[in-house]
Amino acid sequence: MAASELYTKSARVWIPDAEEVWKSAELTKDYKNDDASLQLLLEDGANIEYKLDKKIKNLPYLRNPDILVGENDLTALSYLHEPAVLHNLKVRFIDSKLIYTYCGIVLVAINPYETLPIYGTDIINAYSGQNMGDMDPHIFAVAEEAYKQMARDERNQSIIVSGESGAGKTVSAKYAMRYFATVSGSASEANVEEKVLASNPIMEAIGNAKTTRNDNSSRFGKYIEIGFDSRYRIIGANMRTYLLEKSRVVFQADEERNYHIFYQLCASSHLPEFKALRLSSANDFLYTRQGRSPVIDGVDDTKELCTTRNAFTLLGINESYQMGLFQVLAAILHLGNVEIKDKDSDSSLIPPNNRHLTAFCELVGVTYQDMAQWLCHRKLKTATETYIKPLPRLQATNARDALSKHIYAKLFNWIVEHVNKALITNVKQHSFIGVLDIYGFETFEINSFEQFCINYANEKLQQQFNMHVFKLEQEEYMKEQIPWTLIDFYDNQPCINLIEAKMGILDLLDEECKMPKGSDDSWAQKLYNTHLKTCSLFEKPRMSNRAFIIQHFADKVEYQCEGFLEKNKDTVNEEQINVLKASKKFDLLVELFQDELKATSPTGQVPGTGGRTRLSIKPGKSRETSSKEHKKTVGCQFRNSLQMLMETLNATTPHYVRCIKPNDFKLAFSFDPKRAVQQLRACGVLETIRISAAGFPSRWTYQEFFSRYRVLMKQKDVLPDKKLTCRNVLEKLVQDKDKYQFGKTKIFFRAGQVAYLEKLRADKLRVACIRIQKTIRCWLARKKYLRMRSAAITIQRFTRGYQARCLAKFLRRTQAATIIQKYQRMVVERKRYRQKQAAALAMQTILRAYLARQKYKALLREHKAVIIQKRIRGWLARCWYKRCLHSIVYLQCCIRRMKARRELKKLKIEARSVEHFKKLNKGMENKIMQLQRKVDDQHKENRVISEKLIGLETSYGAESERLRGELNRLRGVEEDAKNKANQVTSLLEELERLKRELTVTQQEKKTIEDWAQTYRDEMEKMVSELKDQNGLLKKDKDDLNRLIQEQSQQMTEKMARAITQETQQLVTDLNEERSRYQNLLTEHLRLEEKYDDLKEEIALSSNVSKPGHRRTDSTHSSNESEYTYNSEYTELEEGSRASEDVTRGIDTSLTLKLQKRLTELEQEKQSLRDELENKEEQFQRARARDDAEFKKARGAELEYESLKRQELESENKKLKHDLAEMRRSLLGDAATAAGAPGSPAYNVLLDQLNASCEELEVRKEEVLILRSQLVSQKEAMHHKETMTEPSIFVEDVSKLKDADELKQAYIGLKDTNRLLEHQLQTQRRGYDNEVEALRGELQNVKEENNRQQQLLAQNLQLPPEARIEASLQHEITRLTNENLELMAEDPTASREARVIILRRMVDLMEQLEKQDRTIRKLKKQLKVYSKRIGEMGAGQTEGQTSPGQMVEEPIHPVNIPRREKDFQGMLEYKKEDELKLVKNLILELKPRGVAVNLIPGLPAYILFMCLRHADYVNDDQKVRTLLTSTINSIKKILKKRGDDFETVSFWLANTCRFLHCLKQYSGDEAFMKHNTTRQNEHSLSNFDLAEYRQVISDLAIQIYQQLIKCMENILQPMIVSGMLEHETIQGVSGVKPTGLRKRTSSIADEGTYTLDSILRQLSTFHSIMCQHGTDPELIKQVVKQQFYIIGAVTLNNLLLRKDMCSWSKGMQIRYNVSQLEEWLRDKGLMTCGAKETLEPLIQAAQLLQVKKKTDEDAEAICSMCHALTTAQIVKVLNLYTPVNEFEERVSVAFIRTIQTRLRDRCESPQLLMDTKMIYPVTFPFNPSSLALETIQIPSSLNLGFLTRV
Repeated sequence: MAASELYTKSARVWIPDAEEVWKSAELTKDYKNDDASLQLLLEDGANIEYKLDKKIKNLPYLRNPDILVGENDLTALSYLHEPAVLHNLKVRFIDSKLIYTYCGIVLVAINPYETLPIYGTDIINAYSGQNMGDMDPHIFAVAEEAYKQMARDERNQSIIVSGESGAGKTVSAKYAMRYFATVSGSASEANVEEKVLASNPIMEAIGNAKTTRNDNSSRFGKYIEIGFDSRYRIIGANMRTYLLEKSRVVFQADEERNYHIFYQLCASSHLPEFKALRLSSANDFLYTRQGRSPVIDGVDDTKELCTTRNAFTLLGINESYQMGLFQVLAAILHLGNVEIKDKDSDSSLIPPNNRHLTAFCELVGVTYQDMAQWLCHRKLKTATETYIKPLPRLQATNARDALSKHIYAKLFNWIVEHVNKALITNVKQHSFIGVLDIYGFETFEINSFEQFCINYANEKLQQQFNMHVFKLEQEEYMKEQIPWTLIDFYDNQPCINLIEAKMGILDLLDEECKMPKGSDDSWAQKLYNTHLKTCSLFEKPRMSNRAFIIQHFADKVEYQCEGFLEKNKDTVNEEQINVLKASKKFDLLVELFQDELKATSPTGQVPGTGGRTRLSIKPGKSRETSSKEHKKTVGCQFRNSLQMLMETLNATTPHYVRCIKPNDFKLAFSFDPKRAVQQLRACGVLETIRISAAGFPSRWTYQEFFSRYRVLMKQKDVLPDKKLTCRNVLEKLVQDKDKYQFGKTKIFFRAGQVAYLEKLRADKLRVACIRIQKTIRCWLARKKYLRMRSAAITIQRFTRGYQARCLAKFLRRTQAATIIQKYQRMVVERKRYRQKQAAALAMQTILRAYLARQKYKALLREHKAVIIQKRIRGWLARCWYKRCLHSIVYLQCCIRRMKARRELKKLKIEARSVEHFKKLNKGMENKIMQLQRKVDDQHKENRVISEKLIGLETSYGAESERLRGELNRLRGVEEDAKNKANQVTSLLEELERLKRELTVTQQEKKTIEDWAQTYRDEMEKMVSELKDQNGLLKKDKDDLNRLIQEQSQQMTEKMARAITQETQQLVTDLNEERSRYQNLLTEHLRLEEKYDDLKEEIALSSNVSKPGHRRTDSTHSSNESEYTYNSEYTELEEGSRASEDVTRGIDTSLTLKLQKRLTELEQEKQSLRDELENKEEQFQRARARDDAEFKKARGAELEYESLKRQELESENKKLKHDLAEMRRSLLGDAATAAGAPGSPAYNVLLDQLNASCEELEVRKEEVLILRSQLVSQKEAMHHKETMTEPSIFVEDVSKLKDADELKQAYIGLKDTNRLLEHQLQTQRRGYDNEVEALRGELQNVKEENNRQQQLLAQNLQLPPEARIEASLQHEITRLTNENLELMAEDPTASREARVIILRRMVDLMEQLEKQDRTIRKLKKQLKVYSKRIGEMGAGQTEGQTSPGQMVEEPIHPVNIPRREKDFQGMLEYKKEDELKLVKNLILELKPRGVAVNLIPGLPAYILFMCLRHADYVNDDQKVRTLLTSTINSIKKILKKRGDDFETVSFWLANTCRFLHCLKQYSGDEAFMKHNTTRQNEHSLSNFDLAEYRQVISDLAIQIYQQLIKCMENILQPMIVSGMLEHETIQGVSGVKPTGLRKRTSSIADEGTYTLDSILRQLSTFHSIMCQHGTDPELIKQVVKQQFYIIGAVTLNNLLLRKDMCSWSKGMQIRYNVSQLEEWLRDKGLMTCGAKETLEPLIQAAQLLQVKKKTDEDAEAICSMCHALTTAQIVKVLNLYTPVNEFEERVSVAFIRTIQTRLRDRCESPQLLMDTKMIYPVTFPFNPSSLALETIQIPSSLNLGFLTRV
C-alpha cells in the first residue's frame, strides 16, 4: 500500500515533541512521494512544516482511528508504535480512570495514587470463572487466568510483577494473593489463606521504607510460591527474598526513611511492654533521623505496629519471640547512637559508661567491655601470630554500621524463615502459583552495586520475557497454519554474558575481592582492559576513570565503581560476631548467628510420590556450613539465586504485570508522558509491541470480519461460505497479499491494515451517509418546496378570499355606516331636543313650583303672622288692661286708704270733743231723717226696681246663663291665655336658652366640624393607611395562608414521607432481620453439610484403615430440631470416643477441623451459659430491687395507716366528748317545755345524736378493720422477713402508750383472729367439698369415657344408619339419667333441666327426621342412578326387571362412599412401617409423576393425615419420630438431588403445604377462621406443634435458598450471553477489532445462549412450580429473585466490560428488558416486584443512550439514575466507548459535573451489585379448601400399609 494512499489530507499523524514526547497533528494537503516536507496543522491551531529525510523518508507515525483509541488491549490498535501506545494509555488513565491495560500477554498497571473501589470481594466474584478477554483488564483477570491454567493444564504458574519503585508492584502482588485466597479458600481449617495474607504486613514492616518516589517502597525482591492441593485449594506458601538493601539501615537520603519497623517501635515506645527497650522519638536516633522525614502523611505507626504484631501472632510467632525481635531492633538503634571518638590518628575509643552502648549490651546480653573493645579494634591473623590492631574513628564507625547491617540482615532472614515455617503444611502439594515482586530497571544520577544487581536481574527477566512472547507468537501462527517467518527481536544475551560469563564483570569483581590489596580503582582498570575493546555494550566515560557504562536493553547506565568491592564482600568483624554469639541471656540472638543447614525448597516434591517431577530449588539466602561458605560474595550469592529463580520461572507458565509510575510527585491521576515512555521502554512493553508489529498483530475471526466489513461487500460477493466470502473480498480490497494471511479460524493482518480497512469502511459509510444525506436532503427540500408551494397556493387562495370578504365587508359596513349615521344623527338630534324640552319643562316646573311655594309660604307666613299678631295684641291688650286695672284699683285703694286714715283721724278728734258728739247727734238726726226719706225713697225705688227686677230676673237668668257660659269660656280662654302667656314666657326663655345653646352648638358644631374635618382627614389617611396595611395584611395573610398550606402540605408530605420512610425502614429492618436469620440458617446448613462430609470422610478413613469394619452413618441430622440435636450430639461424642483408635490414621487437618468445631460449639455453649447466668443475676438484682421498693412502699403504707388510725381514734374521742355533752344538755333541759319529747328541738338533737352514733359505729368499724389489717400485715411481714426487722412492729406498738388503746387493740386483735379462723375453716370446708365434688365428677367422667369408648366400639361395628340411631338412643338415655339425678337433687332445678332436655330431645328428633328425609332422598337418587346403570348395563334384560329389583339390585354392587361420616381424614400406620412410609413417600418418590398425575401437595397431605392420627391416639413418641424422620428425609433427598430444580421445587411446595396444614389445623383462632366447620373438626387436639412449625419453616427457608442456588446455577451461564453479548436486534451493534486476548463474540453461534433461552428457562421454572402447586406468593418471590439475579449479573458485567458500554448496546439491553417485562405480563406477575429489580439495569441502558454534553443533560441524568450509585454512573460514563466514528466520547468535564451534582448522595461506595444477595423469603398462610377425608391414596405410591380412619 503506497504511502500516498495513507498520508492524505486530513490524515492525523504523530510528531516528536520535547515536552509531550509525541504531539498530534493533521495533514493540510496530500503527501506525494517526492515531497521533502509535510504541511501539518497542530491541535492548538498552529501550522508547521515537518521536514523529511530524503534518504530514509522518515514519515511520521499515523494515528489510529478514534474508535480504536482507549482499547483494552494495545495489540488491538491498528498502528502499533510508541505514540499510539502512550496515547492509548493516557486516554484510558486520564479520561476513563482505567489503570489497567493489556499489551498482549502483559498487563500494564498505572499507579493512580488514589484508593479505588475495584478490589472488593464483589469484584473478585465477578472475575472468578471469566475468560481473560471477556472482562476489562484487571490484576484479578491475570490471577484468574493463572489459576484457571493451573487447573486446566496441570502446570505451575508464575505472575511476574515488575516496575520502578513507587509503581505499585507490592500492591499488585498483594491483590493477586488476595484473589487466590478468596477464590480458592483453604483445604483445612488452619486459615492458610489468612496466613499468606498476614505475611504481607510483616514483610512490609521489615522490608519496606519510604523513598523519594514511594512511601511504601519494597527494598528487597521476593518470590512467593502459593501451594495448592489436588482440589486447587490453598495449603501453604513459601517465600524467597532477594538482595535486601542493607545500607538503608545505617543511611537514608533526604526525604527518605529507614525501614518501617524502626518508626513503629519508636512511635509505640510509650507502651508498658516497650519500657525496657529504652526507646524514644525517632528523631533521637541516628539511624532514623538522617532523612529528616520521620512521619508519613496518613500513616499511624502505632496502629501499623499493632497490625504487625497481630500478623506475627497469626503466623505462630509468640509474644516472647516478638519481644526478642523488638529487642534486637532496639539494640540496632542504640548501636547507631554509640559515639566513637578519636584517641589519636590511628586509633579510637568509646567513652566509658556510654548510655547507648550500655543499653545495647543489656538488650543483647553481652558485656560492655568486650563490645567496646571490638568496636574499636580488630584482630589480624598471620601464619604464626595474632595481632590486635586499633581502628581509626572512621573505620570503627564503618565497622559499627557493618555490624548493624549484618544483625538486621540476619534478623530479616530469620523472620522470613519462620514465616515460611508457618506457611508450610504437611498436606501434599499438587501445584503452585508463584508471585514475583521484584524491582524494575533502575537508573539514577549515581548508580552503585545495588542498581547493577537490579538491572542484571531485569536483563535476565527481559530475556525470559522475550523468549516467551516469541514462543507464544510462534505457537499462534503454527496453530492457525500460516507461513512462519523469523521475527527479528532484541536478544540481550550479549549483555548477560558481559555480566555473568567467565571473565565477566561479576567474575572480575569476585577475583578483585580475593586480592589482598584489591580496590575499586584496580577493578575498574581490569574492566577497561578486558571489555572496552572486545564488547560493544561496555563503554568508558570520558571524564572518569572510576566508572563504566553498560548498554542495557532499556537504556545506557553509568555505574560508579566506588563501594563495589566493599558491598560485594559484605565483611563483618568476626570478633564482634563472636561476642554476640557468646550472649547467654538472649537465646534469640544466638539463634540468629548459629550455623545454618542447607534445606531443599518446600516446593520440591518427595521422590517416589508420583505425579510430575518438580524442581528442587534452594533458598535465596542459604545458610553456609563453613567459614569459606560464609565468605561467599554477595554477587555470587545473587547470581546463584537468580539462576534458580530463572529455572523456576522457566518451569512455569509466566504471566506478566508491568507497573508504571505516572509521575514523580505522587499526584492522583496525573500523567507525565516522559516518565511513562521511559518506563515503557524499560519494562519491555514496547518490545512486546515491536514483536507483535513485526508479524501479524491484528487478528479477526471470519465471522467477526464478515460482520464488521459487510458494508464493503456487494450483494453478489456474499456467499454461503463466509470464509470464502472474506477471502474474495479481502483479495479485492488489499492488493498486497503479504499484508494478510488466512488461518484456520482467523485472518491475520499486518500493522496498519485494520486502520486501512477501517478507513475504507469509514469512507464507504461516509459515502453512504452522503448519499443518504443527499437523498434525504433532496427529499426534504422537495417536500419543503411542495409544502411551501401548497402553502403559498393556500395562502393566496385564503388571501384573495380574505380580500374579497374584506371588500364586501367594507361595502356592507359603508352602507351600514351611512344608515347608522342617519339614524344616529336623528337619534342624537331627537335626544338633544327631548333633553332641551325636558330641561325647559323641568325648569319651568321647578320655577313655577318654587314661586308657588314661595307664595304659599308668604301667605302662610302672613296668615300665621296675623294670628300671632292677633294673639300677641290681644295678650298685650289684656296685659295692659290688667296692669291698668290693677294700677287703678291700687290707686283707688291707696287714695281711699289715705282718705279713710284722714277721716279716722278726724273722727278720733271729734270723738274727743262735745261738739263733736253734738254735731254727731245733730248730724245723726239729720241723717236719720234723711235716711228715713231715703228709706222711703228706697222703698219706692225698691218696688219699682223689684218690678224691674222681676222682669230683669228673667232676662237676667237667661243672660246670666249666657254670661256664665261666656264667663266659663272666658275663664278657659283666660286660663289658656295664662297658660299661653306662661308658655310664651317659657318659650321665650327656651328661645333664649336655645339661642344661647344654638350659639354654643354652632360654636361646638364648628369646632366639631373642624375636628370632624381633621378627624375625617386623619381617618381617611388612617383608612388609606389601614387599607394599605389591610392589603399588606391580606397579602401577608394570603402569604401566611399559602405558607401554612404549603407547610401543612409539606408537613403532611413530610409526615407521609417520614411514615413511608419509617415504614420502609421497618420493612427494611424486618427484611434485614429475616436476611440475617436466613443467612444464619444457610450457614447452619453449610456447617451441617460440612459435618456430614467430615463424618463420611471419617467413615471412609476408618474403612480404609480397617477393611473389615464398615461404619453406618446416622440417618438423623445433627441439628434438625431441638428434640434430636442433643441426643445425636451425645451419640457423636460417644461414637468419636469409640472410634478413637480407628481414626488415628485420619488426616490431621480433619482432626483439627473437628477439634476446632467442637471448641467453637463448647465456647458457644459456655457463652450461652454465661449469658443465661448474667440474665439470672440481672433478674435476681431486679427482683431484689423490686422487693426493696415493695418494702419501702409497704413501710410508707404502714406509717400512713398508723397515722390514719390515730386520726380516727382522736375523732372517736371527740365524738364521745360531743355525745356526752349532748346527753348532759338533754338531761339538763329535760324539765323544760322546749326540750320535751316531740318538740322540734328535741327531734333535732335526737337526729344529731343518732347521726353521731352511726358515725361513731362507722369509725369503730374502720378502727377495727385497720387494726386487723395492721396486725395481719405485720404478721405477714414478720414471717416474710424471717424476723429480720422486728423493730417496726415494736415501734408501732410503742406508739400506743395509753392502756385503753392497748386494751382495745388487743380486743380488736382477738376479734380479728376469731374472724380469720372462722373464714379459714369455712374456706377449708369449701375446699374439701370442692375436692370431693371434683373427684366425683372425675370418676363420673372416667365412667362416662369408658361407656363412650364401649359405645363407640359397638357403634363402629354397626352400619351407618344403625350407628346414628344408636347414638341418638344413647343421647336420650344419657339425658334421662341426668334428669333423674337432677330430680333427686333439686326438684326445681330438675323441672328446668327437664324442659331443657325436652327441648334438646325435640331438636334431636327433628335432626333425626331431617336425616331420615335426607336418607329417603338419597335412596330415591340411588334408585334413579341404579336405574340408569341398569339401563346402560342390562341391555336385553331391561324389560324383565321389576321396579323392586331395580331398587334392590344396584344397592349391593354400587358403593357410594360416605366420606363425611365414614372417614375422619386420618391415616393409620404401624410403628414399624414408619421407615417404609418415609422411604416410599419421600426418598424414592419421583416428582415428575406426582406433579403430573396427582393432586399438588399430596405427600404433604398424606404426612399430615398420618400426623393427625398420631395426635388423635395421643402418641407423643410417634408424633416426634414422624416429624423428625420427615425433616431428615427431606434434607437427605435435597442433599442427594439438590442440583435438580424439579426435585427442590417439588419439596419446597410440599414443605410449605405441610407447614400450612400444621397452621390450618392447629386450633388457633387466627388460622381457623379460614376453615369450614368440617375442617375445624379435624384440628389437632392433643399436641401443640408450634415449635415444630418453626423448625419446618426453617427447613422451608433452606429449601428456598437451595432452589435459588439451583436456579442461579442454571441461569448464570445464560445471562451475560443472552442479555449482553447476543444481538437480539441484528445489525445494531458493530464488532470492534480485538487484540491477542480472545473476546466473546456477540454473534450467536450454535451453542450460544440467547434471550429466548433465558425466557424459555424462566417459563420452565414457572411451569414446574405451578405444576407442583407452589403458593402464588412464593412463586412471585422466586421470580423476583430470578430477575434480581439477571439484572445484577448483567449490570456487573456491563460495569466491567468497556466493549459493552455503547449506544447500540444500551438499545439492545432495553429491548431485552422489554422482553422480560412482556414475559412478566404474560404470566400475570407484574405486581411481584420483579420489574423494580431491573431498574438499575434499565437506568444504565438509558444512561448509555441519553445525550451527555450539557449541564441540562447532567441534571437529567442525575434525576433519571436514582437507582444507580454515583460510582456506577461515573463508571458507565468512563467506560462509554463509541463503536462508530459518528458517536462521541464523554468529556472529562461532563463526568466531573456529574460527580459534583451527585456529591451529596448518601449511598454505599460499592461499585458492583451483590449477586449473592437473596431477598428474605416469607411464607404467607395459604389454607387449603381440600377436605382431608376426600383424599385418595394412589396405588402407585406403594402405601398400602396405610389405613384410612
